[in-house]
Amino acid sequence: MSAGTLSSWQFWALLSAMFAALTAIFAKVGVEDINPDLATFIRTIIVLASLALILFATGQFSRPGPISTRSWVFLILSGLGTGASWLCYFRALKLGPATLVAPIDKLSVVLVALFGVVFLGERPSLNGWVGIALIAAGAVLIVVKK
Repeated sequence: MSAGTLSSWQFWALLSAMFAALTAIFAKVGVEDINPDLATFIRTIIVLASLALILFATGQFSRPGPISTRSWVFLILSGLGTGASWLCYFRALKLGPATLVAPIDKLSVVLVALFGVVFLGERPSLNGWVGIALIAAGAVLIVVKK
């Protein structure tokens, strides 16, 4: 694997999608016999421990540098959003099939695009909007019953 690949956002986004897909399958099986909130708590502990190990192993915990108030506020908000998302996701997996829960969850892609336009001033291309519309349509088609 080349250094260019490791610094490519596309590479990391594809890995993220792969791990998110595996997460849905693993979580669906893992949440079968326990409370979904407890399952979310256990998952969170594993995520925290894993990240701590990575930060320690790479020396990134030793000198984190200054963190601005703005960064703190938005990281806290992001953490709260992640927690809420995970709680809702595990509850949905407990109640429904992964093949229907995951596509609805991926409507977050559509919402990110809309929020990106409204809050960040981003401007997707025409192809980008077509792709976003197709993601939305695909999610709707998957969950609509005949």
